[in-house]
Amino acid sequence: MKKIDSFTIDHTRLKRGIYVSRKDILPSGDVITTFDIRMKLPNREPAVSQSALHTIEHLAATYLRNDEQWGARIIYWGPMGCCTGNYLLMRGDLTGKDIADLMLRTFEFIANYEGDIPGASEHDCGNYMLHNLPMAKWESRKFVIEVLKHLTDENFNYPE
Repeated sequence: MKKIDSFTIDHTRLKRGIYVSRKDILPSGDVITTFDIRMKLPNREPAVSQSALHTIEHLAATYLRNDEQWGARIIYWGPMGCCTGNYLLMRGDLTGKDIADLMLRTFEFIANYEGDIPGASEHDCGNYMLHNLPMAKWESRKFVIEVLKHLTDENFNYPE
C-alpha cells in the first residue's frame, strides 16, 4: 500500500509552524487547502495533552467559524492523532502566509480565554469531561510567543 503524503514528511526535521499539507481541487474547480498547524516539534518535545488539545479544538473551531473575514471559508478544525498540532481545512487556494494573522488571532484568543468552553457540556460533546482550559491557554500562549510572532520561511515550508 502506498504511503500517504503526510507520512512522507521528515518529522525529525519538522519545525513548528503553518504548513500546507495538501490542496484538493473539487469537480466544481474550487480548491480546498489543508493546513498542518504544528504546535510541537514532533518526537522532540512532549505532545499536547489530549484534554488541552480537546479544549483548543472547541475554542479554535468556534473562533474560526465566527471570524468575520475568514469564517465562511472554514471547513474543519481538528486535532492530529499524534497530538502535536491541528488540521485546518479551508476553501480557497491559500498559503500559510495567507492565514498567519488568522492563526495568531486564534491562538491569542485561546491564550486569553476566560469563561465556559463552548460546546463542553454532556449534551453538546462526546467527551465533555476531557477538557483542560488552563493547559490549553498555556500551550496556546507558548505557540504564540515562540512561533507565531516569529514566523520565517522555515515555519511555512516542509523540510526537503
